[in-house]
Amino acid sequence: MSAAVSRRSRLAGAVVLALIVAGWPAAGPGRQDDNHSPLSKIGPAPDFTLTNQEGKPLSLGALRGKVVAVTFIFTGCGNTCPLLTAKMVSIQKSLGTDFGPKVFFAAITVDPLADTPEVLKRYANAHGANFGGWAFLTGTPAQISDVAHRYGIYYKKQPGDDIDHTFLTSVVDQNGTLRVQYLGVRFDDQEFLKDIRSLLREGRGR
Repeated sequence: MSAAVSRRSRLAGAVVLALIVAGWPAAGPGRQDDNHSPLSKIGPAPDFTLTNQEGKPLSLGALRGKVVAVTFIFTGCGNTCPLLTAKMVSIQKSLGTDFGPKVFFAAITVDPLADTPEVLKRYANAHGANFGGWAFLTGTPAQISDVAHRYGIYYKKQPGDDIDHTFLTSVVDQNGTLRVQYLGVRFDDQEFLKDIRSLLREGRGR
């Protein structure tokens, strides 16, 4: 499956362009060192209300007060999406007791016609996702198209069941502000954890 994958793990120039197209101000990469300097603020994270794996509505606004990582996947993906999901499951485990109460993952499908709540729940269970801090979300094609566009995600149905789409993981702080994005699936999970923990410290300092 093809995807917009960069060898740089942080926000890259192509993503800045995608954000400009989506109506966001351009921003540079996040923290550049290991001295816990604050992550940059890209702008307000686009809100959404979608349907989770239990068939219940969930909005980004309802997660205010938590650090939220927003990803885009689809269950019919044969290789890259499972790699990203496995990486996020590993990060989920590394977060320990912070996962759920303080950190939440939202995985949004780009194949809403196939990925019903029931299908998403089976996929999540098969990959070891902890529903205490993770929602797998679907909606109408129009809803998914809208939220994908506002997060700078490109996707296109290909012949058969494949879908080309951008792999972009967005990290939103406790106030609903987009702080950093990771392009591709081979980003450094330790760098990702440092960013999450930096935001948790920042929240405690308020």
